Amino acid sequence: MPPAPPIEPGPSRFPTTRRSAILGIRSADELERTRSFETLAAAYWKPTYKYIRLRFGKSSADAQDLTQAFFLRVIEKEFFAAYDPARGRFRTFLRTCLDRFLANQHQAEHREKRGGGVPLLPLDIETAEGEIESRPIPSGESPERLFEVEWVRSLFGLAVEALRREFLTAGREVPFRVFARHDLEEGDGEPPSYAELAREFAIPATTVTNHLSLARREFRRLLLATLRDITATDEEYRLEARLLLGIDVE
Repeated sequence: MPPAPPIEPGPSRFPTTRRSAILGIRSADELERTRSFETLAAAYWKPTYKYIRLRFGKSSADAQDLTQAFFLRVIEKEFFAAYDPARGRFRTFLRTCLDRFLANQHQAEHREKRGGGVPLLPLDIETAEGEIESRPIPSGESPERLFEVEWVRSLFGLAVEALRREFLTAGREVPFRVFARHDLEEGDGEPPSYAELAREFAIPATTVTNHLSLARREFRRLLLATLRDITATDEEYRLEARLLLGIDVE
């Protein structure tokens, strides 16, 4: 996983009205419940898939079936509505639900419960498998730690994709590409210098600085917005923000 992009200093302001998918999953409004489920599934399907693959040694096809079956069961049994923020983080609750689900299922049942093979979630399995291949799990890694690491990677990936869409829509392709080259690309060596990026993109070094400052600021905004949406309380939000970015937020 690429390291967290450097954080630009400065005050943060957030809306006073909390919009949480965890709370929305209990809404009487069907559209709100659907939106909330999609938000949580987007954040958690990849950690779920990788956890099944790596902890239980399942094939890609079996892990895909199990992931689909788990989230279908979430809807059928309203698993997430039972979450109590006072008892711990939501991601810990979800992993516990997943462990219980896996302990009580048989593969033949999974395919039947998917509704004739129609997938519930649009899973990008190719990307997930590529990440598994390129990032071997350290020997002795606990299942709990594995799930947490993949959760962090998933959130960072969502924020990067949101940033890419926003910047391309706004005609800011070069700032995003500069950010991706310097902060996101993995490799054995150091990231390219500002002078090297200036030559590569045919822009002044001062513009490289400005592009990185803008992209990092917007990345942080999008990451925190995603995090705010998938946490149930302000306390959980602050704890997770400290874990992800090492910063205190209000």
